[in-house]
Amino acid sequence: MNFWPPFLGAGIRVDYMAPDYHEIKVSMTLKFWNRNYVNTHYGGSLYSMADPFYMLMLMQILGKEFIVWDKAASIRFKKPGKGKVTAVFKFHPEQIEDYRNQLSEKEKIEPVLKVLIHDEEGSVVAEVEKILYIKKKI
Repeated sequence: MNFWPPFLGAGIRVDYMAPDYHEIKVSMTLKFWNRNYVNTHYGGSLYSMADPFYMLMLMQILGKEFIVWDKAASIRFKKPGKGKVTAVFKFHPEQIEDYRNQLSEKEKIEPVLKVLIHDEEGSVVAEVEKILYIKKKI
């Protein structure tokens, strides 16, 4: 994924991906090509580093018998992003079991997931909320 053009262009790096897809760590260093007029990270670049991961993770974890799509997203900026920023995406086995149980009783579910983007000092730069659409294939 580190060579996927949108990530490469924005300077987004996948630093860690668990073999079972239950955890992914992503970072982005502030460079001249991804900074805005006031010398902080572009909001769109911050969002891009959070965009695909929950969907991709669940597609791998749940398997081909499920449809997983991004349905909606929002980002709340908390403070200017400077230097290196990071985000950690994580699913606990209990979450996955809960999704499977819900899908055994419902046609579809739309879980709301959040990820925080932190700066090097550990302060929250942005909070991204994703709503996924999950349905068992017929």
